[in-house]
Amino acid sequence: MSDKPSDHVQAAADDVMAMAEEVEASGEATMGGERLARARAILHDWVDTVTAVVAVPAFGRVTLIHENGQQSTISTRELPFTISAPVEWNKER
Repeated sequence: MSDKPSDHVQAAADDVMAMAEEVEASGEATMGGERLARARAILHDWVDTVTAVVAVPAFGRVTLIHENGQQSTISTRELPFTISAPVEWNKER
């Protein structure tokens, strides 16, 4: 993995940071090196606490339910479709 983010990754990070600044909130973008490796390791540990997943493709949301009962919501167009089980049609009809 390159330490230099691609143009579209940099643009996306810049957009998120600009939106945070509009409401006077601070943010931090991490796109490479040890800081990204650390953030990814923390995210993997966090995901390992998930005990249930609710995907709602129509709303573009995935809700993670953690072992402590807390919920985390991810807003994304792609993920709910990716993790949803495929439709199984009853072939007897």
